[in-house]
Amino acid sequence: MGVQSLAVACGALALCLALTTATNPGFMVRITQAGLDYANQHGIAILEKELAQLKMPDISGDSRVLRVGKVHYELSRLRLRDFHLPYSRITPISNMGLQVSISNAFAELDGDWRVKVFFVRDHGSFNLKVENIYIKIILRLGSDTNGKPTISTADCSARISKVRVLFSGKFGWLYNLFHSAIESKLRKNLESKVCDNVVKSVHNDLQTYIQTLPVTAKIDGKTGIDYSLVAPPRTTAQSLDADLKGEFYSLGHRSTVPFSPLPLAFPSDHEHMVYFGASSYFFNTAGIAYHKAGALVFEITEAMIPKDVGFRLDTSVFSAFIPQLEEMYPNMAMKFRLSAPTAPFLTIGPGGISFQPTVDAQAYAILPNSTLAPLFLLSLTGNVSAVINVRSGRIVGSLDVGRIRLSLKDSTVGTFQVRMMQSLMNIMTSSTLLPRLNGENLLGGMGVLQHPPFTLLLQVAPAH
Repeated sequence: MGVQSLAVACGALALCLALTTATNPGFMVRITQAGLDYANQHGIAILEKELAQLKMPDISGDSRVLRVGKVHYELSRLRLRDFHLPYSRITPISNMGLQVSISNAFAELDGDWRVKVFFVRDHGSFNLKVENIYIKIILRLGSDTNGKPTISTADCSARISKVRVLFSGKFGWLYNLFHSAIESKLRKNLESKVCDNVVKSVHNDLQTYIQTLPVTAKIDGKTGIDYSLVAPPRTTAQSLDADLKGEFYSLGHRSTVPFSPLPLAFPSDHEHMVYFGASSYFFNTAGIAYHKAGALVFEITEAMIPKDVGFRLDTSVFSAFIPQLEEMYPNMAMKFRLSAPTAPFLTIGPGGISFQPTVDAQAYAILPNSTLAPLFLLSLTGNVSAVINVRSGRIVGSLDVGRIRLSLKDSTVGTFQVRMMQSLMNIMTSSTLLPRLNGENLLGGMGVLQHPPFTLLLQVAPAH
């Protein structure tokens, strides 16, 4: 009884350790049966070309023919001329991988033959047609310690229903009398050869190719993304799911992210071909990477302000808030440099995405010699939220900005009150900026996600 209790305790401890060390994905991909069918349509042509390159061994043997006697035959230079796969399908198998099923396949090959009957020798050519070929391949999917996918052949079976061989030559009519013996041997040889080549091709070609694929990618000159697998791909009877790290990093120096991804899971939906799932970890590591790389710096100039807004970015306008500005820098153009003192951090909930950015806005006066004179430094804080939807295969969204709060951090033109400037900024944001952004669809540039017959759906996980 004590030994059993100890075993149960050890098992529970191992389970707890496994749960605590499990890595949640920052990004997920789901491919449903419809997506696999689409991939199968494009992959079958490649498979036909690969099968057409099968190398067939020479065949020889002896056969007794009624009223003729013992006949020794040799078949050489077997050349596969044609291979058609009229029906094939890739289906997921729960907790295993993928099954590739091929039926009613057709192959045609030719070659040379030699026959010896008593003291008579003859040779010629032959044509062989193989019909009703059935092949079933089960591929086991996994991952290695580097987060790269692995693939191996778990099972393979091939069955050929009909083989027809026709000899041509001086005594071709005679050799066609014992074609059944040759057809039987050819059928067995072909059945074993197909699976031998499948296993070899998966191991030597497909797995070798997969190992060369990178699990990180350079996004731009400042950041990259790690999309390695954090767990082996999962398969159910309806879909194939892949859990990816989904972590952005700075190219200059990659450091450990100070937080872990929250649990992420797809809903029980399999209507679309492909699903994407992203957690807040995906977006927040992007914010950290770009902040560390110094990329979260933006400039606002006069040329960027729409002419119909009726607002000019110069000292004469801002002198309404800072009277001494007009005296020190009369009628000079201005420029703002926006930067993030800390990396933005967003949360994802049922209502969408929300975050509370803090932005430093440094104002400059552009002197006649084009040099910049620092004026004042403002700190902007506020609440920003976005709702993301999918319409006709395009990602669309709407943005909402709460009340913006300003505070003066530094000034070379003396102290001044920011309350009036804050009120004007809130009015312009709600009446001009937001309607313009939402009217033009702020996510419009991300909308090209539809490629017939694909309909991709972005699934964003709620925070836990």
